[in-house]
Amino acid sequence: MSQGLIPVTILTGFLGSGKTTLLNHILKGDHGERIAVIENEFGETGIDNELLVQDRNEQIVEMNNGCICCTVRGDLVRILGELAAKRQAGSLKFDRVVIETTGLADPAPVAQTFFVDDDIGMHYLLDAIVTLVDVVHAPQQLVDHHEAQEQVGFADRIVLTKTDLVPMADILTLKARLMRMNPRAAFLEARFGKVDLSDVLDLRGFNLNAILEIEPEFLTDVTHEHDEDVTSFVFRESTALDLDRIEEFLGAIVKVYGPQLMRYKGILNIEGDDRRIVFQGVHMLMCADHGAPWQADEVRESRMVFIGRDMPKDLLLEGLRQCMAQAPEQSA
Repeated sequence: MSQGLIPVTILTGFLGSGKTTLLNHILKGDHGERIAVIENEFGETGIDNELLVQDRNEQIVEMNNGCICCTVRGDLVRILGELAAKRQAGSLKFDRVVIETTGLADPAPVAQTFFVDDDIGMHYLLDAIVTLVDVVHAPQQLVDHHEAQEQVGFADRIVLTKTDLVPMADILTLKARLMRMNPRAAFLEARFGKVDLSDVLDLRGFNLNAILEIEPEFLTDVTHEHDEDVTSFVFRESTALDLDRIEEFLGAIVKVYGPQLMRYKGILNIEGDDRRIVFQGVHMLMCADHGAPWQADEVRESRMVFIGRDMPKDLLLEGLRQCMAQAPEQSA
């Protein structure tokens, strides 16, 4: 990269588009590089960090309880500065940085950081903004959420996900819409996060002049506001959950409240299972699979985060508590 600067990839996309899955693919890729990962989650607790492979000593930094494009943007500057200082001192080795934004982030203020902060500009080069688009939910998300529009508009590369779940005609219609929104970006498809690494890394795709043509105030406008009706909450429980109860409860909840649940995910501690269950969902789509085994010295705790509009928080929390292997009313 030019002048020995550290290349940075901003990985963005709306809630549930598959960013962490793609990031896992990058981390496991045969590229021989050490990658520093900066994770940003909208909720007060992190889940994605537990979903990332960490078998090659990657440096993973979490930024929770705020969105990277506004409330914790100062933390991004601080973290990048600390990483560069440690790399320069030889106490930390990494070749590139990948920033995974929350699904509600506008990528513009994040990208802006690399041009308006002199210290950051001395050490880093913004390589590209890679935006994931969930073809199942994107048509409506692009109508309802200006963040989804910004993510597409600022993309240097657009990765279409979940293409196996919709007809080809719908994919072509969506792709034509995305091309009208951003004629600069190249497109590719990802199945379960699998792409050629050369399609997402070292693209040298971010063109400041092109951005200034469509956003003349890019370098001066630092304001960004989220929809106030989008909220999040977390369920935590150390008592093991009953698998049948949790499946029945969540299935019923999704049928009724799925449209309001923009994103929900978590790590579940299931009674009688030595491995954690990784649980994820977007609106009406929900899935779960086994994750890493519980270690003997770690606390087995279920943690679930819900992000959405007008969510029945009390109903969800009470229902989840009733899914414990020894539910409250049965323990008396």
